[in-house]
Amino acid sequence: MKGKSVLIVGCGDLGARAGGILQQEGWSVTGLRRNTRSLPRGFAGIAADYAAEDTSLTMLEALAPDFVILTLKPTGGGEAGYRAGFSRAMRKVLAGLGRHRPAGVVMVSSTRVYAEAGGGWVEDDSPLASADPAALAIIDAERQLLDSEHPACVLRCAGIYGQPEGYLLRRIAGGELCPQTPLRYSNRIHRDDVGGLLAWLLQQWQRGVAPARTMIAVDNAPAPQFEVELWLAQALGIAEWRNRVDGMRAGGHKRCRNLALRASGYRLKYPDYRAGYTAVLEERPLPGD
Repeated sequence: MKGKSVLIVGCGDLGARAGGILQQEGWSVTGLRRNTRSLPRGFAGIAADYAAEDTSLTMLEALAPDFVILTLKPTGGGEAGYRAGFSRAMRKVLAGLGRHRPAGVVMVSSTRVYAEAGGGWVEDDSPLASADPAALAIIDAERQLLDSEHPACVLRCAGIYGQPEGYLLRRIAGGELCPQTPLRYSNRIHRDDVGGLLAWLLQQWQRGVAPARTMIAVDNAPAPQFEVELWLAQALGIAEWRNRVDGMRAGGHKRCRNLALRASGYRLKYPDYRAGYTAVLEERPLPGD
């Protein structure tokens, strides 16, 4: 159907969730990734490494998708990995689209780009980081897109969770919690809500309602990390625990407000960590299974 095709670059878990929703609504979905064999049924596939220096993405202009979702990720943990996975990848995607102009492009970014590091509040247009090399690579990719001729939205996500066997749950199940002090806030969003929000934004865009150019994607309740971990320990029946010695990531902490997300009309399926982790815990296998 005219106006209802989407290309998902780096189509992994989030792309599959968003694309699956759109596919059910009659959209044509194409996923670009190195290995297309694991794409969901019904997705068309393009096998390409969007971050490789010698890769050409000129096929995107001929594909001419109505919308594009970019789920980029670093190729490694250092600065070079972030530069390749974000800065270089964005250049390649924009060059690959050539003269084609999609009706909208959404980039999945990170709240790591914000400068705040002392637990203060952050909103969609808050100041950006100026010293973190990884954040600067993400910011560079954002700016390439926002400065391009393409209608664009940058979706800055924090703490995407939802994997029943994820690292945090495994650590807490092993009796290890973060320290209670110093106080450090955390922000998060369930992966179902990221996928749902991506699909919602494109559906609204296709109807003529463009999203904000930058949008924080978090739930409604930033919370101290120790509070979250203690709640999870109690939910898992962990009566005794020890503290982590390394604390949280050295990049500081913040509290994020999702003002543009709320204004978009999207309703979170999991508005806080209790609702989201309750659903996650229900998916965990019982001991002995």
